[in-house]
Amino acid sequence: MPWTAAIVAGGSARRLDGRDKSAIAIGGRSILERQLAVVRPLTDRILVVAHDADRFAATGLPVVDDLIEGAGALGGVYTALSVAATPRVLALACDLPFLTGRFLAHLVTADPGADLTIPRSRDGYQPLCAVYARACLEPLRARLARGAFRLQDLTADVRTREIGPDELAPFDEDGTLFFNVNTPGECERAERIDAERRRRPDSL
Repeated sequence: MPWTAAIVAGGSARRLDGRDKSAIAIGGRSILERQLAVVRPLTDRILVVAHDADRFAATGLPVVDDLIEGAGALGGVYTALSVAATPRVLALACDLPFLTGRFLAHLVTADPGADLTIPRSRDGYQPLCAVYARACLEPLRARLARGAFRLQDLTADVRTREIGPDELAPFDEDGTLFFNVNTPGECERAERIDAERRRRPDSL
């Protein structure tokens, strides 16, 4: 079943003084470059949800602004599903530098009939590395209307395929698959993780 990858990049990054998280370099490549390197072999349908299209002009990707301003990640997913030409959307936060093509391929094929396919790591649900079907649009719209913006709560409204810790384990041997960069300290840690990986290229 065809699907679109949507990189959700509309946040304000207050803990990073408003820096564009997708442009942060880890191991000499921006997070966006790292994500595109693993997504492009899987699909040629890729878009970005962001307020400033100029930031992404060099990628050649279509950029769409949030349809509902101030609705956070839930609004970003709603926007992506609303504009995508495919029945399913893989929504990805723009601050995840260590995603792998092997895992994303598993994620999009785990249950093509599910309304929502979502990883649940030991830290909880990962709603911005999840697959949403069009059946999620109306529940998302209803949540937007009542100001219920916690995206992970959508699991109560739709048929959900959860990918739990045991299923995740083969794809996340060092526990960094969903590591996200929100603070200067996390930027530094991401650099250390990347350096360690390059020293041990066969470790994952």
